[in-house]
Amino acid sequence: MLHFVWGVDVPGTGPLRMELLEKHWAYMDGYARQLTARGPTLTQDRAEATGSIHIVDLPDLAAARAFAFDEPNHRAGVYDPVLLLRYEDTLGGTMWQHASGRGGDGFLLIGHATPGTRPAAPLPPPPGLLARGELFSHDDGGWLGTAVLVEAAHMDARAVLPGVYDEVEVHPWQMGGRR
Repeated sequence: MLHFVWGVDVPGTGPLRMELLEKHWAYMDGYARQLTARGPTLTQDRAEATGSIHIVDLPDLAAARAFAFDEPNHRAGVYDPVLLLRYEDTLGGTMWQHASGRGGDGFLLIGHATPGTRPAAPLPPPPGLLARGELFSHDDGGWLGTAVLVEAAHMDARAVLPGVYDEVEVHPWQMGGRR
C-alpha cells in the first residue's frame, strides 16, 4: 500500500534540518526499496527547504505512521504538521524511472477536492511527469485529491491538474536523496 507523507517545516528550523541531514538520509536509506518518490519542497527562490515529500510502499497505516513519526526531523521538531494519506499511483514506476537526468528541479502540485467527488480520469502524462497519484483518507477512504511531482522550469498547474479541484497548491520541489 502506497502512502503520501509530507512533513511541513516549522518556520525557522532550517539550521536544525541541516544538522539532521545525515540522520534523515540514513533513516531513508532503511526504506530505499519502499520509496517511489522523495524530495524537499522549497521556498519560491529555491534557497531553503519548506518540507519533505515521501511516497512510500508500506503494508499498512501503522507502518506508515511509524515511518512518518519516527523520522529524525519529525522527532526533533522540524516538521509540523505531517500530512499522511493513502496514495494510489496512476502513473506507475518510480520518480527515478521517469526522470530526465536534467537535475530534478520541479514542482509538487496538490489538487484538493470536495469530499464526495470522484477523481477524473488522468490525462496522458505531460513531459516531465515523475509521479501522479490519487490521495485518499485513511479514516474513511474518501478521495481528497491528487498529488503530482513534475520536472519543469515553470508550472501551469491547470495544464497538469485540470478539472474537479477546488484549489491547486503549487510548491517548488526537487528530487531528493543523497547528493
